[in-house]
Amino acid sequence: MFRSLTFKLVVAFSLVSIAGVALSTLFARWVILREFDRLVVERAENTFVAGVQSYYEATGSWQGVEVFLNARRPFFVVLPPGQDMMHRQMARRGQMHEPVPPVFALADQDGVIIVPAGQYQAGERVGADVLRQGIQVLVDGQVVGTVLPTGRAPEMVPQEIRYLARISYASFLAASLAVVIALVLGVFLAQRLSRPLRELTAATRAVARGELEQRVPVRSRDELGELAAAFNQMSADLARLHQMRRQMTADIAHELRTPLTVMVGYLEALRDGVLKPTPERFEAMYQEARHLERLVEDLRTLSLADAGELSLNREAVSPRLVLEQAATIYRDQTEQRGISLEVSLEDGLPDIFVDPDRIAQVLGNLITNAIRYTPSGGRITMAASRQGDNVILRVQDTGSGIAPEDLPYVFDRFYRGDQTRQSAGGESGLGLAIARSIVDAHGGSIAVTSVLGQGSTFTITLPRAVRPSPAGHAGS
Repeated sequence: MFRSLTFKLVVAFSLVSIAGVALSTLFARWVILREFDRLVVERAENTFVAGVQSYYEATGSWQGVEVFLNARRPFFVVLPPGQDMMHRQMARRGQMHEPVPPVFALADQDGVIIVPAGQYQAGERVGADVLRQGIQVLVDGQVVGTVLPTGRAPEMVPQEIRYLARISYASFLAASLAVVIALVLGVFLAQRLSRPLRELTAATRAVARGELEQRVPVRSRDELGELAAAFNQMSADLARLHQMRRQMTADIAHELRTPLTVMVGYLEALRDGVLKPTPERFEAMYQEARHLERLVEDLRTLSLADAGELSLNREAVSPRLVLEQAATIYRDQTEQRGISLEVSLEDGLPDIFVDPDRIAQVLGNLITNAIRYTPSGGRITMAASRQGDNVILRVQDTGSGIAPEDLPYVFDRFYRGDQTRQSAGGESGLGLAIARSIVDAHGGSIAVTSVLGQGSTFTITLPRAVRPSPAGHAGS
C-alpha cells in the first residue's frame, strides 16, 4: 500500500496542503496581532494625549497632573519602577484586570519630565531630538508639553484579551477545517489521477497475456486522456495487425495449396498411368509452377519492403518514357480485350528520381488490375502531370469500380472485396500491396478513388529529381 501511487499522491497533497494552511494561518495571525497591537497603542496614545490636554486646559498648568493620571485608570496609573512587569503578568493571567501604565512620559514646554515612564526620569531634561519624536500637546495653538512614547505596549483590557482569544480559536478552527478539506480533496484527486493509470496497467497486462483488443475509458482531455486515447489506438492497431497476420497466413496457405494441389494431382495421375502425358497437361503444370514462383517472389518483395531492405537503383528518368514503355508492354493485351490504352502527358514535366524497373512493376500491377475489371469497349488512360515539386502519375479505367466500403483496404495483402476473390492487382493477390510498398520506398504515396459502374483512378505521387548542379544529367 505504501508503494502505491494513490498513497504517495495523498501524502504529497496532504503535506503541501498542511504546510500551506500552517504558513497562511501563522502569517494571518502575525498580521492580525501586529495590526491589533498598533491599534491598541494608537488608542492608548490618543487617550493619553487627550487626557493631559484636557487637564492643562482646565488647570492652566501641569501642577498635580500625576494625581490626575493616577485617578484616570486604566491608562494613566503610575506605578513604582519594577512593579509594572508584575502587574502586566498578573493581568495576562486574569488575576488583575487593570492595565499596566505608564507607557508614556510627559515633558513640559521646557523639555523637563514631569510624568516619568520607562527610561525617562522625573526632573530629567530631554533634548530637542527626543522631543521631535514625541507628540506635542497643544492648547490654544501653543505647545505646552510633549508626550514621549517609551516603546512599551499598553496592557490590554479584558475585552481585548477575549477578542484575541476568539481570534486564536477561530484561526485554529479554520486551519483544522482546511486541513480536513485538504485531506478529503487529496484523497479524491489522488484516486482520480491514479484511476486511469490503474486501468491502463490492467489493460497492458491483458495485452501481455495475448488479449490484444483492449480499451480504457478516456476520462479527460489532458495528458492522461491523451495517453488513454493513444493506448486505445495502439490496442486497436495491434488487434487489427494480428488479425491481418492470421488472415494473411491463411491466405498464403490457400494460395500455395491451390497450385500445389493441381500439380500433385497431375503428377500422381501421370505416375499411375491414369492420364497420358500431353503438351496441354505439361503446360497446365507449368502455369501452376509459374504461379507459385510469382507468389513466392511477391512475398519476398513484401518482406524486403517491410524490413526496409528493398533495393532501389534510382536514376533520373522521364515520366514520358516510363508511361510509354508500360503502354508498349500492355498494348497488345488491351487490344485483344477490345480496350483502348491511352497516354496523356503535360508539357515540360521534370524528371523523377526512381528505380525504373520498380516503377514499371507498379504500373504493370495497376494496368493488369485495370484490364481485369474493364469490359470490352472500355478505356484505360495513363497520365502524368506536375504538382509543385512532385510528379503525379495516374492510371484510370472505365471498369466496374470498387465499392466504397472496400476502398480503404484495397492495398492490404490478400484483401478480398465483394466483387471478386482477388481484388488486388496481380494473380497472387499481392499486386496492390507491392505497389504501395514500392511507392513508399521511393518516398511517394499512392491512393485510389472509384465509383461503382464508372471505374477507378489510381494516383501515384513521386518527388521530382533534384540535380546537384545545372551541368548534371538532363533526363527529358
